[in-house]
Formats: sequence, C-alpha cells, structure tokens
Amino acid sequence: MGKAEKEAERLKKQMEALEKEKERTYALFSYEREYAEYQMICGIDEAGRGPWVGPVVAGAVILPKDCDILYINDSKKLSEAKREELYEVIKEKAVAWAVGVVSEKRIDEINILQATYEAMREAISKLKVQPDLLLNDAVIIPKVDLPQVKIIKGDAKSASIGAASIMAKVTRDRMLIEYDKLYPEFKFAKNKGYGTKDHIEALQKYGPTPIHRRSFIKNYV
Repeated sequence: MGKAEKEAERLKKQMEALEKEKERTYALFSYEREYAEYQMICGIDEAGRGPWVGPVVAGAVILPKDCDILYINDSKKLSEAKREELYEVIKEKAVAWAVGVVSEKRIDEINILQATYEAMREAISKLKVQPDLLLNDAVIIPKVDLPQVKIIKGDAKSASIGAASIMAKVTRDRMLIEYDKLYPEFKFAKNKGYGTKDHIEALQKYGPTPIHRRSFIKNYV
C-alpha cells in the first residue's frame, strides 16, 4: 500500500470512528429527548463518595437543546486528559453549570449520603439558570422542589448526567492535586484519597491529616 492509500485508509477510519461517536452521543441524549417538553433539563452527579479524604463534590449541568459536544461519558470511563478537555468544553457550551462542595468535617457530622444530597442542593442553588427538571444519577434528592428522574448508572446513560459527573470529578481531582502538595507522603494526586495500600501505610505511619474523614478511617488509626 502506497503513502496516498495509507493516508486515505487512515482518514476513512477516522471518519468511521467519528460517525460511531456521533451515534453513541445521539443515544446518550435519549432521556433529554424523552423529556423534551422541559426547557431546562439539568443533570446531577457527584464525585468523592468513596474516598477517605476531602469533600464530596456535586456537579449540575444544563446542556443546550442543540448540544453538539462529543465524547461525554461517565467520568470514570474517561482518561484524565479527556476529562480535563471536556471540562473546558462543557464550561464554554453549557447553558449553566455549577458545583457544590461539602467538607470532610460535614461528612463526619451528617454521613456521606446526607452530605452528598447537601452538595447536590448547593450545586442546584448556584446555577445561574433555574432548571425545570433534574436527571439524577441513582438518587432522588430530598428537600428539592423540582421534578426529578432517578436514572441508575445515569452518568453512562444521560449526556446531562455524564457532563455533571465530569465537572464534579475534575473539580475534586484538582483539589486532591493541591492536597498532595500539602501532604506528599499520602500520594493524594495519585490515589485521589481512596484507601489504597500506600494510603493505609502512610496513615499508620504519619496519622490522619486535617482533611481525613474520621468516620471513614476509624478502623485504620
């Protein structure tokens, strides 16, 4: 195969991949189409329910009706570089977006589920546009006077929820990178606060930091 044929083959594969992604993205808007009578559909998701340190962060995103953003997905299925790239695109193209942040101290006070709801309510309240429907990843948020749809594994099934998961995850990951500078022995930039072997060893050697969730680490200190 000559150079021209190779280039033509490469371009063909590129176009086929792009068409496939457009089809996947179209399918990802099925819930948004199902509830098309609502004008401001807001996706809600969180990051940081499982880690042992730092806040839980919720994202809220209202995408435009004619949204053309490709590659949105459950944030855990994307590379860090892709999440960062999509974070900037969503920030630019969303009708509105916001994050809510609830601290590790508050998590210890009221438990992680209630803290997650609090972060979600905060994110909704900070939106510059009032939503008229919430698409939530696997929860119904108490004390919110808006119609809500609970979607199991919603971050992989709804573009709005997937976008919210990206905003929440990137926000929290950036915080963990900053924490890593304060407590380098815990390797927070790498483990993102999860209870890895290195994390447990550092915890037992150095003791908890001020950003540890005491209710999560009681069996390890």
